[in-house]
Amino acid sequence: MKFKFTDEKIVEIERVLETKFTKRGDQYRAILENHEQNRKLTLEIYSEIPIGVKTGNMVSVFTSSAHSQLHFCTGFVASDVLGEVVFIGEHNGHVSGIIVEKAAACSIYSNVDAALLSTDFTKLGPEVMVSGVALSLAEHLLEENPDSD
Repeated sequence: MKFKFTDEKIVEIERVLETKFTKRGDQYRAILENHEQNRKLTLEIYSEIPIGVKTGNMVSVFTSSAHSQLHFCTGFVASDVLGEVVFIGEHNGHVSGIIVEKAAACSIYSNVDAALLSTDFTKLGPEVMVSGVALSLAEHLLEENPDSD
């Protein structure tokens, strides 16, 4: 079954990020602010939109110094314990992800070998290990949503 953002999934993301989305057509938009650390982040989620000649989900993050997008998002994991949502996309054995924290922070990992998510992290250098640890929260989604290409 192909992943799709639904109103119910958006409510789950709202709960973890402690925010509210506004909906306009196929776009969900939320603003997260952290006044203590002077951070502001805008999160936009698009469900089933045209991306080139295909249709898919897209996640966009805007900050004062960056704009990042994840095309063809294939799933997410919302973690109450970590206070973050991990959005992932997989293609040909590689994973990309955007992690959004309720504290208005964001991390991005691109083109990570999916095998890293289940490897022994103690055998990796710290510069490589970080991406595997960060995205491993969503490892179970890789099997649920195999690449449709």
